Parts: sequence; structure tokens; C-alpha cells
Amino acid sequence: MPAGLDDRLRSLVTLGVLALLLLLGAAWGWTAATKPFPGAVETPACVDTELGKGDRLFADRVVVSVLNASRREGLASRTMQLFVDAGFVAGETGNAPRGTEVAYAQVWSDTAHDPAVRLVRTRLGPDAGFERRDGVGPGVTVVVGDDFEDLVDGKESVKVKKDSVVCAPPE
Repeated sequence: MPAGLDDRLRSLVTLGVLALLLLLGAAWGWTAATKPFPGAVETPACVDTELGKGDRLFADRVVVSVLNASRREGLASRTMQLFVDAGFVAGETGNAPRGTEVAYAQVWSDTAHDPAVRLVRTRLGPDAGFERRDGVGPGVTVVVGDDFEDLVDGKESVKVKKDSVVCAPPE
């Protein structure tokens, strides 16, 4: 067999192998490029966090949700911004359920002694009420009415009086 034929055959085989590798790479690339993105992982606004007696709870560990029970449009959003400016973590905003009557402000929670509730109430002032009921949205639920204007200078933290569980933002 002439030596030139071996060189041509070797070149042909080499080109064939390279072409096959190119096709396999292109097929893999196309599959990877057209594969759907993985679904977004939802991070909860807050998670149950245990606090021991004597711990301090700061505003940046308290999630607040605000509901508007007034006739003023956007009051819940403006109030939420006041809480965020004061160092709290934003939960949800929205309108209070139909029939909710709150003149100034009210906190909804299953217990008034919750350290997060106590801290939020220091920012609402003495005119704010409390109603024992399930909150709406994550964290402490604040319902604002027509007479609500602004937060007051309250505490930056509260001391935990007994072992508690609060809904704090995930770390």
C-alpha cells in the first residue's frame, strides 16, 4: 500500500472523529441551552425563632405586616415604610377585611405578651389597641385607621421576659 494512502486514511479518520465530537458537543450544548430554568425557591418572610428569657429582641428581627382599615388610599404602604425606616422588616401590606373598624391603630396577635408585639406597640404609642386574633400576613399584624399619622419614638429593643418563639426573618 502506498504511504500516501495511509496518511489520507488517517486524516479522514481524524476528521471523522473530530466531526463526531463536534456533533456530540453541539447536541449537549443545545440541550443545556434549551433546558428550563429551575423554579424559584420561595424564601419565607419569617421563620419561627426561639428566644430565651433575658435575650433582647431588636427591631431588625421583627417582621411587620400592615393592613389599612381607613378610607385613605396607600396608608398601609406609607405605614410600612415608616416601620422599615425604624429598622423593622417588611412583611405584607393590604386592606383590612371588610367591616374592620379601627380608629387609630391596632395590633392583632394571639398574645399581647409576645416580645415582637411589645416592641411594635412601643412604636404605635398609647392610643394603639390590641385585639387577640390571628394576624394576617407574616410577623406582627398592625391595622391602621383614619386617625393614624406617624409612628412615635419607641424602644429599639425589648428584653424577653420568658422563653418565646417569634417570627423573625431568616438569616
